[in-house]
Amino acid sequence: MFKIIPFLIMATALSACARDESISKFVDPLSEFHLIEMNGIPFTAAATIAFPEEGRVVGRAPCNSYFATQTVPYPWFALEGIGATRMACPDLALETAFFNALEGMTLSEASGTTLILSNSVGQKMVFAAR
Repeated sequence: MFKIIPFLIMATALSACARDESISKFVDPLSEFHLIEMNGIPFTAAATIAFPEEGRVVGRAPCNSYFATQTVPYPWFALEGIGATRMACPDLALETAFFNALEGMTLSEASGTTLILSNSVGQKMVFAAR
């Protein structure tokens, strides 16, 4: 009986490590957040971000769809392996600004239908769920 106890403790510890601590745990997986403001200026093009499952990030930039992995625990924010389609459009400059800002975000705050991404130098992206 006593030989099995260390295995039970190890199994319990490992299951605790497997819990989702990324932002996906703190937002509705069906919500799509639309960028409404970047650094205090209204964002005039369409851009979205969503967290459909643990660690998975998907969205639409002004010209292209994108995907990434988010692995740091909430409230930290970091995207890894960002990939996107490669279509051109008139809003390509806004798309570049969007991706540059998104890659620089390090903190997240999810509250109801609002998502705020920010960093230590004062940059901020404000999203609203629709």
